[in-house]
Amino acid sequence: MSVDGRVVVVAGATSSSGVATARALVAAGARVVAVGSNVERLSAFERSVPDAATRVCDLSKLTAVAELASSVAQEFGGVDGLIHLVGGWRGAAGITAQSDDDWAAMESGFTTLRNTSRAFFDSLVASEAGRLTIVSSNSVERPTAGGASYTAAKAAAESWVRSVADGFRRAQSGDKTSPTPQRAAAVRFSIMALVDDDMRRDNPDKTYAGFTHVDALGQAVVDLWQGDAAELNDSRIPLG
Repeated sequence: MSVDGRVVVVAGATSSSGVATARALVAAGARVVAVGSNVERLSAFERSVPDAATRVCDLSKLTAVAELASSVAQEFGGVDGLIHLVGGWRGAAGITAQSDDDWAAMESGFTTLRNTSRAFFDSLVASEAGRLTIVSSNSVERPTAGGASYTAAKAAAESWVRSVADGFRRAQSGDKTSPTPQRAAAVRFSIMALVDDDMRRDNPDKTYAGFTHVDALGQAVVDLWQGDAAELNDSRIPLG
């Protein structure tokens, strides 16, 4: 098994992690469909990863995501991967400082995950090697007052992906007389934080200890297609 020739949708592709992941997938032979909501940022992405296809979509709208999923499946003949990289960090001084604006920003990442995973679920089940993944946070296991909104949204996203994993298992379990092998896997990567080359260049004195480089994330995504789906499904993989 490998990602070579697979159709992989990268949601939130215009971030540094999205660019790095798309580059790694393209280099490994995948057919990448990069999705973003900002036309200018997608244009910049196209210059960085010219071999990837791009699509503009408001991932917060289920109807728009359903149309995206249908068009991608028709154009590319199916979908083998959904890499959901929509999100960001917002923190505050403590519990009372957690603002509604901060929560709304964090909640949007969960909303887009619900939409993309529902819209692409059937295609991933139909694939001979479907993969879905998110990037979660170590803080889910060690919540802090300052990161309450961020961590709560990440915890919700992890729970949702575990439910998707159960959905994959049930869809592909077959029956006792004709069991079918597990082909799809939903996986959670866990990190402390991400770092890219621009961040290191802008802050040369900072060590970024414990951070995960976006290139390492990209390689970890590529490697998902080399693992056994039954073992990968519902797994939580630390990166760092």
